[in-house]
Amino acid sequence: MVEYEGEDISNEAPQDIVRKGIVQIPEGRKIFASMTVMENMEMGAYCVEDRLKIQNKMEEMFCKFPVLRSRSQQLGGTLSGGEQQMLAIARGLMANPKLLLLDEPSMGLAPVLVEQIFDIIQDINKQGTSVLLVEQNAQMALCIADRAYVLETGKIVLQGDAEDVIKNPMVIDAYLGGHQV
Repeated sequence: MVEYEGEDISNEAPQDIVRKGIVQIPEGRKIFASMTVMENMEMGAYCVEDRLKIQNKMEEMFCKFPVLRSRSQQLGGTLSGGEQQMLAIARGLMANPKLLLLDEPSMGLAPVLVEQIFDIIQDINKQGTSVLLVEQNAQMALCIADRAYVLETGKIVLQGDAEDVIKNPMVIDAYLGGHQV
C-alpha cells in the first residue's frame, strides 16, 4: 500500500496522483526527445487548466533555468545531459507539486553539473516543495538531506537524521569511501 496524506493511492491513475500533488522525475530523465523544450514543459502542466497559471509557471521555470529559455524551440533530444536534467525538473515543477520524487538526478552528469542540480534541488525544497531523493551519490545526497534511509537489496538497513547517518561508520565505509564528510 502507498499512502499519501492519509489516503491509499496505490491504485490511482497517474494523472490523479499528479493532481494530488505528487510528481516523479524518473531516472534517465525521460524527456520527450522529439518535442521542443517548450512542448516538454507544457506536457508537465497537462493537469493545469488555467492558461495564465501555465504561462506564469513557464516564466518561473525560465527564470530558474535560463538555458531553457534560450533553447525553448530546440528539440529536447538535442540538449546536453545536464540541460535534459534541468528540462526534466522544470517539466515536473510545471505541475506545481507538493512532493517531488527524484530518481538518480546526478546520473551521467559531469561533477560541475551535479553540484548545479543539487543546488536546484535544495532551492526547490527551500521554496516549500518536499523532495524525496533516490541517489547513489551518497555524499551529495546526505549533504542536502534532512532525513536519510540507507537501502540494501531493497530493505532499509539504516535511517535517521541525515547528519547522524552521514557520521555512521557503516555509511562512511560503504558509501563514502572511508572518509567522513
